[in-house]
Amino acid sequence: MYNSFFFFFSCPPTEFAQSQQQETSIPPPQFDPEILQVHSPPFVTKESLREPGLGGFGRGQCRRSFIKKTSDRSMVVPGSTTASEQPKEDVSVPKHLDLVALPQLCFPGGLQVSKEQRDDHFHFLVFTDVFGNQTHGVVVQYYRLIQVRHFSNFNTWLCYSCFACSLFLCSLLGQLKTCRMADFDERVKEFAAKLSLVPVPPPGPLHVMFTLRPLTIVLPSREDKDHPVVDLDLHLPFLCFRPRTLLQIMTSILTEQRLVFFSSDWARLTLVAECFMLYIRPLRWHHPLVPVLSRQMLDFLMAPTAFLMGCHLSHYKEVAEETDDLILINIDEGTISSDSANIPEAPCSATQCFKRRRSLQLHYDVHTVHQGTCVDINDLRVKRRKWQQSINWEIQKVTLEFLVNVFRDVSDHLNYEHRVFNTEEFLKTRESQDQPFYKKVLETYVFHSFLKERLCRKTDAFTRMELDTRTEILRRPTMQELAWKHSCPETRLSKRLGASLPNLGEENQGSSPRKASFTRTTSDSSLNIPAKPVRIFKLPDFPPPLVYHYVHHYYTEVTHQLKKAMASLPSGDSGLLARYYYLRGLINTLNSKHLEALSDFQNLYKTDIELFPGELVQTLVDSLQKEEKAEAERRPELRRLLCRPKSDEKTEAGPEEHVRKFTMPKGPLRSDEFVKVVQECGIVRDVATIHRLFEALTDGPQKVVDPELFRVFYTFWKETEAEAQDVHLPSEVIDHLDNDECVYKLSSSVRTNHGVGKIAMTQKRLFLLTDGRPGYVEITKFRDIEVCISASPILLLRVPSLKIKSTLRKEVFEANLKTECDLWSLMAKEMWAGRRMADDHKDPQHVHQALTNVLLMDAVVGCLQSPKAALAASTLAYYDKMKREVPVTVPKSTVETLKHRINPSLCMVTPQAVDVLLYTPGWIAETPKLWCGLSSGTVVVFDAATWSMQHNCIQVGTKQLNCMLGLDQEQVWIGSQDSVIYIINTRSMSCHKQLTEHRAEVTAFLYSCSADGSVIVWDVLTLKVKKQFHLDCEGLKFIELYNGTLWCGKTTHANSGLSKWLSQRTLFQVTSTFSSFLLLAEVQLWISSADSGELWVRPLTGEAGPCDRVTLPGCSGVTCMIRVKNQVWVGGHAGGPGPSGYGGKIFVLDSERRSSQKELQAHADSVRALCSAEDRYVLSGSAKRDGKIAIWKVE
Repeated sequence: MYNSFFFFFSCPPTEFAQSQQQETSIPPPQFDPEILQVHSPPFVTKESLREPGLGGFGRGQCRRSFIKKTSDRSMVVPGSTTASEQPKEDVSVPKHLDLVALPQLCFPGGLQVSKEQRDDHFHFLVFTDVFGNQTHGVVVQYYRLIQVRHFSNFNTWLCYSCFACSLFLCSLLGQLKTCRMADFDERVKEFAAKLSLVPVPPPGPLHVMFTLRPLTIVLPSREDKDHPVVDLDLHLPFLCFRPRTLLQIMTSILTEQRLVFFSSDWARLTLVAECFMLYIRPLRWHHPLVPVLSRQMLDFLMAPTAFLMGCHLSHYKEVAEETDDLILINIDEGTISSDSANIPEAPCSATQCFKRRRSLQLHYDVHTVHQGTCVDINDLRVKRRKWQQSINWEIQKVTLEFLVNVFRDVSDHLNYEHRVFNTEEFLKTRESQDQPFYKKVLETYVFHSFLKERLCRKTDAFTRMELDTRTEILRRPTMQELAWKHSCPETRLSKRLGASLPNLGEENQGSSPRKASFTRTTSDSSLNIPAKPVRIFKLPDFPPPLVYHYVHHYYTEVTHQLKKAMASLPSGDSGLLARYYYLRGLINTLNSKHLEALSDFQNLYKTDIELFPGELVQTLVDSLQKEEKAEAERRPELRRLLCRPKSDEKTEAGPEEHVRKFTMPKGPLRSDEFVKVVQECGIVRDVATIHRLFEALTDGPQKVVDPELFRVFYTFWKETEAEAQDVHLPSEVIDHLDNDECVYKLSSSVRTNHGVGKIAMTQKRLFLLTDGRPGYVEITKFRDIEVCISASPILLLRVPSLKIKSTLRKEVFEANLKTECDLWSLMAKEMWAGRRMADDHKDPQHVHQALTNVLLMDAVVGCLQSPKAALAASTLAYYDKMKREVPVTVPKSTVETLKHRINPSLCMVTPQAVDVLLYTPGWIAETPKLWCGLSSGTVVVFDAATWSMQHNCIQVGTKQLNCMLGLDQEQVWIGSQDSVIYIINTRSMSCHKQLTEHRAEVTAFLYSCSADGSVIVWDVLTLKVKKQFHLDCEGLKFIELYNGTLWCGKTTHANSGLSKWLSQRTLFQVTSTFSSFLLLAEVQLWISSADSGELWVRPLTGEAGPCDRVTLPGCSGVTCMIRVKNQVWVGGHAGGPGPSGYGGKIFVLDSERRSSQKELQAHADSVRALCSAEDRYVLSGSAKRDGKIAIWKVE
């Protein structure tokens, strides 16, 4: 509901009477207005039940008194009340509004007397508190004929002003501009009272319509909860300014300049300023915003901080002469100027793109010139509103595209774990001519707040547009990029373009050339985003007498209309249903139906949890009477709600963290400090790798890294990276390399047995780039290396050389690398060992890790510059050391069955356990997907056609995830340890629905079941409970339906067992911990134990006999089982402390013979989850020491 405060002002009659004695030639004097009346909510109360007509208007309880001056009221307005009927001296004033400056803002040009009738005049105000919260207001000035008793036959016009303060600006308050009212005061009171009966629609596709006769008004909703209502004419600044001036104003706001708008029309100041506030969304202006300054407030312009203010055009010359460092914007002439402040220019590529989008139809008359004239004012308003909504949508897309092009790739330079932004590396990706702008904007609080929203992984319009227009690029230019780059010299990459290499993604097989990030702008197709369709809910007519009894019936009628609207919705339209629930909850709250309101708000969990009003629900719960609270305790859907808001409030009340800039360390770094700094600067994330780097950089008893040494190391790392960006390879050389290969290291010019040249290293091979006429000589691919040694063949000269023998060539490659020999030998051996590990385990991440180790070796040798540098760098040779000291032989059956490995924890600091897996097949327009539930409550989604990561973080609570189920091609249900079922929309990849009926952790899906024995049958479309029952099965873990019978598996501290429901008959009981069971529909029941490598197989037909026992060799516990074709795949763990630790094994058994067909060495930790992909592949997920997913072929 909207709360409105209305103030009435007038000139003191004594001052006015004195002014009339002055000569007519003298300009009319200025008067000090005073407050006559204050009207504040509640306008309708229970006490007004007996009052007729508009007697329901209340003054509200007095929060703070404003005692008016005692003045001679010798002035009577025709038709007004007598002096004895004047309002009381004590006027109730809202506590958060200060009346000291209010009259000045209502009459910013001063209160004057006019002898001629003037038109009503409106202008708008914005009030901002110290927390940045804004309250909007509208001021209307209107004229009345008054008669002064002191002078006979003397008539004049006096300006009275009505000040209306509301929570929104133009949608409703602007409607007063179109109203001609005889008794303005009473009409305003009526407007305020009716306005307080209008519910505010929640964010989303539902608008509210109501009638204030003769006008029909549509109240729009916000696009999302963090975006304001867009109810302005956003094209007004486009009519006032040229594109270049528009961009200069936007960049001045982004760089937090001191801006002053000027206009001869007070209303224009606020409207234009508010338009620019919407243009820069999702960035926000956090500084003083005062679009209207009266002449008494001009000294505000001397404030030293950033601000945005507005003045009348008559003060332009005075402000320009008296102040410095201001950016002056003349709205009437469309100009921007400044004497000493530098007006920043927007980045070139973003500016060019913005100017290309400038072809907007900004004139309504031109747009509708072919249409007939409407004879109905409401039809005319509807057409105008539709056009305005359309042009607003186009302007928002254009300005958002500009901001995306300006701040593209900001997230790539953020460290989410440590909340650090690497300013220097971001600036290196920007063009040189754009550097002045970026250096200013990166220092602003506007940008700092924007970074905080990015760190929260907020998915807003900015994020969606950036993702839609982003092309995936590797950290180094690929061969295809090099070919494209050198064919287009004007687009060559800057020498300092390079960004950090730490977490290389999988090798991209795409063949299309890709440009550098700073030159990419959105394509024409990227703005073809249709406006979202909206539904309009029409409120019933307001009650004629605004007294409590009639208002109560009005609320009842609104509830009835909402119920009808909800019944008419098509099944599955949960978005609109959530908005109706929200509105009905508000109405029930105002109608004192607290339990019904709580029930409506509880339904938001099932429809759209983003709309849940936590503070309002907490207030409702606290206000429940004893009888109401007892009734709520008896209703299962409300019982959880009674205790939930307090815990949510505590969670949200944590301190706000800031975003820090990365700075070089000032003091010595110990191990833990070194880990943090290396992660912050973006070199590498993996903690184990950082510890090895720490060992390489420390020498001696004191295990600390000197800050100067770290600075040199960091500089060498970045310079080497930038040099690799500028490697020029001729087309003849590029033709020999794969499209996705990148050059990472280039040696100095050396002599080899194939001539003089430079040795180049990619992630796949070594090759010689010959001098003179550049040529290509293949040395070897890393997987083909047979021998790699460092030797001194010429004893007299003792020139160190590198010898490499390939399995594909008889000739040994030899290069006299001199001082580089030891380093290149280390790098070649590490890449060789990493490639072998990747091939054996079908895991390309081993190559990427080996490549990271190699580049770190290069940086260590470069910064140490000592004879022992190569020895120190050898600490980083992880794979070579593993190959020499702990050679691992992968069994043939594992190599043949294993297809690929993927890492769902790639974007995380530490590996996470894969607790549950789900495969969803592809449909007509969708690709198959693999859903991975990690131990941190995070869901990661892979494209199951290419095994590439699509979404790396869909957060569903913070507890362990136990089970998943795909439904209706559009939903994925996830059961969690926190007793909640989370529902992810597969199209939007968002989780806005929750089912909270369970009271213990959700453990399985067929029907949903929880550990306390509760089983719920759901209606999938409406998410309502169809049936619910409770089993005497404490520790319920699994359920399965077979032949009309529900089979349940439970685990307790005392024993484990399997029950058959309805009879609740225990069929099987074991003394060890029960882990899983499997029903083979033909004849068998398979049961596994978590503490032993044994399976029990029981026949389902015939007489119940003893169970057959199947022993799994080398298995110390079974965690999961699935059936694939005629096989049973069993996942478990084996071994104990030792070189291999608790390894994960998979056993493939013949379901008929109950014999083992294969034994697969699956993971470095126990197998936690198994799932089948259309019986073609089996996917296994492991515990956190490994944290990877293996993809196995099914024979």
